[in-house]
Amino acid sequence: MKRTTGILSILSLALVMTATALAQTPSTPQPKPEHLSMRQLNTLIATAKTPAEHRRIAQYYQAKAQDYLYQAKEHEEMLAAYKANPSLSTEKNRASTIGHCEYYVQAFKDLATKTQELARFHEQMAKGAERK
Repeated sequence: MKRTTGILSILSLALVMTATALAQTPSTPQPKPEHLSMRQLNTLIATAKTPAEHRRIAQYYQAKAQDYLYQAKEHEEMLAAYKANPSLSTEKNRASTIGHCEYYVQAFKDLATKTQELARFHEQMAKGAERK
């Protein structure tokens, strides 16, 4: 009986999370930023001189920051779901899952902040390159 209840709880949690994710899908497609490999990014960083090159780097970092914010939001949603799930019967299981999500919420938010700083830095470099 406990096993069935646990399985049903997990399935219902997965269903709720899937429905939430689908409901939050933007109705208008966002333009996809240019994909740069790490090699391309590093080459561009090492050789960027023009405003366009610095803006390309800034756009890469802006897209990366948005991805980090999205991942933080996903973990916030998982955190809320774990906190609401009464089937996490042992305190050890509850603490490890909640702690995992709390850690990644903060880690992804920190990464987003630092990545946004890099984007702003390259926007400033683009403006500086325009003056030359």
